[in-house]
Amino acid sequence: MGRGLAAILAVSGTSPRDELRELGVDLLHPNPHQPRRKFDQQALAALAESVRERGLLQPVLVRPREGGGYELIAGERRWRAARAAGLKTIPALVRPQNDAASLELALIENMAREDLNPVEQARACAALVEELGLTREEVGLRVGRSRVAVSNLLRLLELPDEALELMEAGELSEGHGRALLLASDHADRRRLARGAAQGQWSVRVLEQRAREANAPARRPGRSTAARGTHPDQEAAVEQIAEALSSALGAEVRVRTRGAGYRAELAFSSLDEALALARRLRPRAVA
Repeated sequence: MGRGLAAILAVSGTSPRDELRELGVDLLHPNPHQPRRKFDQQALAALAESVRERGLLQPVLVRPREGGGYELIAGERRWRAARAAGLKTIPALVRPQNDAASLELALIENMAREDLNPVEQARACAALVEELGLTREEVGLRVGRSRVAVSNLLRLLELPDEALELMEAGELSEGHGRALLLASDHADRRRLARGAAQGQWSVRVLEQRAREANAPARRPGRSTAARGTHPDQEAAVEQIAEALSSALGAEVRVRTRGAGYRAELAFSSLDEALALARRLRPRAVA
C-alpha cells in the first residue's frame, strides 16, 4: 500500500495538529500541484482489488479546501483506488497546511516513489525551485538526490514536448533525454527522439547521433555545450567551480578537458594571489 509518509519524510508519528477522520470519498479533490499526470491503470486496478478486500489500510493526507471539501496532499493513488473499489468513505489525516507546506509535502511524497517517470520527477523539482524558491541543493536534500542529479532532471524540461511525451510513455529513458540535449537544435531533438523510440536506439547510439547533428553547424567560438559536451559534464563543471571557489575564497573557472576538467584561478592583483598562497601554505610564501 506504499511506504507511508513517516518513511518518506523520515519522521516518526504524525503532526500533533493532525486529526484522523472518516471522510466521504466525494469530498476529496486532487492536488493541482500533483506532478503525476498519468496513472498505471493496471496497477490501479490491482490496488483497487486489494482495497476492496482489505479496506484502505493507510489513511490519505488532506487539508481543508476553501469553499468546502478537502484537498489531497498525499495519497491520490489510494483515493483513486478507493473510488474504483466502490468505497463511500476512507480514513484521512486532516492537516491545516498552508499552500507552501502543502505543495512541498505533496511533491516530496511523490518524488520518493520509484514509479514516477523522469518528466514527472523533473516537473516536481521545478515546482520546488520555482514555487517555493528552493535552491537545487535544497531540493536535493529534501528528495534524497544530489545537486547534479536535480540539475540533470531540470534540464530535461528544455526538451521539446514530443520528446517529453515519449519519455512519459516509457519509450525513452532519462539517459535518452540527456543524450538528446547534446543536439543544439530543437528540430534535431524532435527528429532524434522519434528515431530513438522507433529504432530502439541505445543511449550511446543516440549520444553519437546527437553530436553528429551538430557537426555541420559548427563554427569557431561556439560554446562547449553546442560542441557536444554531455549535460553530466556541464553539471560537474558548475559543481567543481562552486566547490573550489567556496573552499579557496577566489574565483575559479572550470572547463572540460577530454574526459576530465581544467580549473583556472582568476586574481585581480598579485597581492590577492599571494594572500591565497599564504592561506594555503604560510611558510612557502615570503
